[in-house]
Amino acid sequence: MNEHVKIPPQSQNSMPAEEHPMDPAPDYMPRHPGVGKLKDKVALITGGDSGIGRAIAVLFAREGAKVAIAYYDEDQDAETTKELVEAEGSEALLICGDLADKEHATTAVTKTVDTFGGLNILINNAAMQWLDQDLTELSEERLRRTFDSNVMSYFFCTQAALPHLSGGDSIINTSSVNAFAGMGSLISYSTTRGASLAFSRSLAENLADKGIRVNTVAPGPIWTPFIPGTMPAEQVEDFGSAVPMGRAGQPWEVATSYLFLASSDGNYFNGQTLHPNGGMIVGG
Repeated sequence: MNEHVKIPPQSQNSMPAEEHPMDPAPDYMPRHPGVGKLKDKVALITGGDSGIGRAIAVLFAREGAKVAIAYYDEDQDAETTKELVEAEGSEALLICGDLADKEHATTAVTKTVDTFGGLNILINNAAMQWLDQDLTELSEERLRRTFDSNVMSYFFCTQAALPHLSGGDSIINTSSVNAFAGMGSLISYSTTRGASLAFSRSLAENLADKGIRVNTVAPGPIWTPFIPGTMPAEQVEDFGSAVPMGRAGQPWEVATSYLFLASSDGNYFNGQTLHPNGGMIVGG
């Protein structure tokens, strides 16, 4: 069990925010030796530069996958993640740009396939969020940006990936506990995470006869750049302490859900959701 790590007040004036200034640093390192669960597989991870995406990239690399990391503009974090993947004895490809642009999303998939010779796992994880407690003050520009990042990019990347996927391959979409419980200060973000959940369930049924599994991970409060990038400094202090386990989760504790669903361990999981959320009861 992870010990409770005190989180001091802090904030960043950017979205997506960055991992390297965070205090304490998020814990992304896998806890167990790799056993080849993803040997010879190729994974494309969107939002793979930091937070949960970084933890997935490192864990997948340890299990034998080659990893393409698509990210918005956080070059320093992305380079660090690339080094971490290579330290696991694998290969990494960095792809910078806005996946809400369909042409770029298609390019990201094409670069992955051209570099590594194929694609087996798509992780739709990239997202943005902002506080919007007063719905009447939410601008059309901000609302469209949130949906473009968190919904449209998932559609575009999946559309581009599908011609390269076949039976036994996997798509995993990131949702959130907020898709189930709601969050009054994150109305637009929570709505997009509900959309990614519905996208997963619908796509799972659509692709079942092709043998391509589609599942969801819905994290609770996890210590990632999202948090200082979204909240005022005073709200960041001791983030996550209200959940039953009394602490925020760490990215490595979420990455294991993606590994389970991407590997043959999750062969009979399709259209399902895993909930690494510190004990929050959701869904009835």
